[in-house]
Amino acid sequence: MEFQEIVAQRYAAKKFDGRTIPPEKVDQLVELIRLAPSALNLQPWKIKVVGDPQLKDQLASAVENREMAASASHTLVFCANSDVAPLIKKLSEAMLAAGVAEEIRHHVLELANGVDANLSPEQKKEWATRQVYLAVSNAIYGAKALGFDSCPVTSFEPGEFARILGIPAHLHPVIIVHLGYAAYPAKPKLRFPAEDILF
Repeated sequence: MEFQEIVAQRYAAKKFDGRTIPPEKVDQLVELIRLAPSALNLQPWKIKVVGDPQLKDQLASAVENREMAASASHTLVFCANSDVAPLIKKLSEAMLAAGVAEEIRHHVLELANGVDANLSPEQKKEWATRQVYLAVSNAIYGAKALGFDSCPVTSFEPGEFARILGIPAHLHPVIIVHLGYAAYPAKPKLRFPAEDILF
């Protein structure tokens, strides 16, 4: 399927038919998410893949649309990672191992250390959240490319998700993506014309 076709066909499925996505397809989607871009390549996110029915039921109690959550095959919980320093260390080691030129590595790390030093904890969370949405884009289009559907959701209780999943304080649940096979066919997209979004 061409990318233009994927974009045209993808929609936010509000209910799934209950079928389970094969594990290998979930693994393929995780790989597509892993390849998402991020500022300075710091990849400030952690993602929890939830497929266990009992755990999904627990999480559904903290989601506005419980029927949609319950009908999904899997739910991806995207967390912004505000603990930047370990990411910088990991990136430095990865760049060394990959043979990145020293002047490039130095420049990237200088900018990354600036993020860590100059932003408040809340600003780091906001910065990381913006990066998370890049990974979410890979998730929703990747799902359609792999033959199943998705629905990104922000109407959930992050605190409850953190409690149920035992998420540490430096990880902040900011958006979830339900995955499955849509119960209903997509309707034609309703979008503003190009002249309304350009200036």
